Amino acid sequence: MLFIESLLIQALAITIGACIGSFLNVVIYRIPAGLSILYPPSRCPHCLRQLAPRDNIPVIGWFLIKGKCRYCHTPVSWRYPAIEAFTAFLFWCVAAYFGTSQPILVLCFYALFLSWLLALAMIDIDTMTLPNSLTQSGLVLGILYQGSLAMTSSDSSIAKMLIGGIGGAVLGIWLLDIMRIAGRIFLQKEAMGGGDPKLAAMMGMWLGWQNILLTILLASAIGTAIGAIAMICSNHQKQQPIPFGPFLALGGGLSLFFGNPIISTYLKWFGLS
Repeated sequence: MLFIESLLIQALAITIGACIGSFLNVVIYRIPAGLSILYPPSRCPHCLRQLAPRDNIPVIGWFLIKGKCRYCHTPVSWRYPAIEAFTAFLFWCVAAYFGTSQPILVLCFYALFLSWLLALAMIDIDTMTLPNSLTQSGLVLGILYQGSLAMTSSDSSIAKMLIGGIGGAVLGIWLLDIMRIAGRIFLQKEAMGGGDPKLAAMMGMWLGWQNILLTILLASAIGTAIGAIAMICSNHQKQQPIPFGPFLALGGGLSLFFGNPIISTYLKWFGLS
């Protein structure tokens, strides 16, 4: 019975994830452009014709129109169905990994956290910015998430969970600010955008101080490796700046799933637990 329940939850997670991914495409495109994410309804950015309901079916809709606008035949980027499919995959990961070990409310918050990270990462890739509207709303959601943890846990109070989240937020923004200042001093240029500390603060509210430390370590390691590979591939020529937000988002996602086991193993190695 539990197996069937788990499969149903996973199937529901995939369906909802694909729909959320469709909305994320709107967020990723419209927020940097200063447009409303609610009005007008989805439309072709070229001919401005409103899309038919069948065109808005996540993933499938893109294949139904053969990757082109039904009206003006302008090619529609493959990235739209890719983001929808990837969001569905993330939601499935939440359902499959945590399963019935967490209340549905907590699973929903996990899915929201990953959705915010994906939107911010894609916007940073496109525009080298991390909009305050998303980092600030993500921070507020993190506060609500900590409150939900307290309500679903018998041994944690809301005050305790909020203090842990606030500690993670403060540590995250401090560490990224220090890295930003150090980069400016040693590299004689801006090594990091002003939105990165705000993203770290948002993630710290969700993950707590231990996992935000792990997140920043993972992001720095992955970012350094990618930067080194990019430099080698470009034959050490001057390259375009690489946004740090996607690496922070990746580190945050990994910490959500594997942070506690990694930290627990680390503490056991050094006899600290």
